[in-house]
Amino acid sequence: MTNNKEQNELKDFEKRQFLKAVAKGGFTTAVLAATAGTLWSDEAIAQTAKEERDRQKAAKHTMTMATAYVLGASRSYPILQLDMKENVQNATNSQVYVKLAPGGQLGAGGALAQKVQTGTIQAAQHSLSNFAPFAPVIDLINMPYFCGSNQRFVNLVNSKTWVSEVHPKVEARGFKPLFYVVIDPRVVAVRKGGNAVITPADLKGVKFRVPGSKMLQQYYRMVGANPTPVAWGETPSAIKQGVADALDPAVGALFVFGFKDILSNITFTQAVPDSQVYSCNLEWFKSLPKDVQQGIEFASEITAQQNLAKVPAARSYAMSELTKSGVKFHSLSKDQLAQWQEAGGYQRSEWDGFKKELAGSMENFEKLAEAAGTMGRLYVHDA
Repeated sequence: MTNNKEQNELKDFEKRQFLKAVAKGGFTTAVLAATAGTLWSDEAIAQTAKEERDRQKAAKHTMTMATAYVLGASRSYPILQLDMKENVQNATNSQVYVKLAPGGQLGAGGALAQKVQTGTIQAAQHSLSNFAPFAPVIDLINMPYFCGSNQRFVNLVNSKTWVSEVHPKVEARGFKPLFYVVIDPRVVAVRKGGNAVITPADLKGVKFRVPGSKMLQQYYRMVGANPTPVAWGETPSAIKQGVADALDPAVGALFVFGFKDILSNITFTQAVPDSQVYSCNLEWFKSLPKDVQQGIEFASEITAQQNLAKVPAARSYAMSELTKSGVKFHSLSKDQLAQWQEAGGYQRSEWDGFKKELAGSMENFEKLAEAAGTMGRLYVHDA
């Protein structure tokens, strides 16, 4: 009883301090102070507010950058929005002030991609799956076992082939990709009361929650599940009620979105990346002086490398917290993984239509597949 009372009092105090910080220095100051753990200090809040005012006043350009995630989410979901803000401001020699809009203030997913495309905001972070309707070529990443592991994904999106073949098609839709965020591969997560899924045979008859992606729906059908499209916002209740038996976000996403108490088993199948991208409005970017453009690109590269280093720590935290709730994790042997690849992998003829449609030709797709399998200069840890 006492502990609950103390916790509630602490939350009330933090809320009052947060509102005080908003009143003194604005929302950005408040969230920066909260993340830094300095909400308790009026002096620290005042210092943060002054720094933000000075940065904003000195800047020649303002970059509103929106995300769906609260700032503290990077502990288990490494999107590093504060790092991106800091890096852009520093790498442009304070010519750009980044105004953060975290926690879904301006929307989430496809809504953010649309706002970037129309120039309502300058930049946003969103999943590649939500990006695909606006830049269809991006849907290539949902091809099973094409770039499902973290390393293959990093190899691919940082390759000259990807930049030369894919980026022009993305830019034709009004976007400039700033950098791709590694989260981890999608998993097979089973609701409480369900059995662990180790091979495709274990998926027989399982109602598998899928997003709107036709490719993911086809994949889960090929590996024996019963694909069940459910909107993301309705997914927790669908899993609780048994409308769906399983779902496939990365471990970090499952923790961030509160699934820890409704799951029993999680299996690392490494079929498809559950990755994000920071996109920028291309017209706005091109309107900037060349040195500012180069600064933003360098800041993006810095943040991308910080993201790669953060991946295993974020995963470990999410797994630790899920384990406390009784969730069991399963890694596959080479033979078990081969069963999944054989049943639904991109080498099967069922995917040829997607390859031609998205890559332009089978030849282009093979170039991209070679790039995914070629180690570049960047390393990332795989689950």
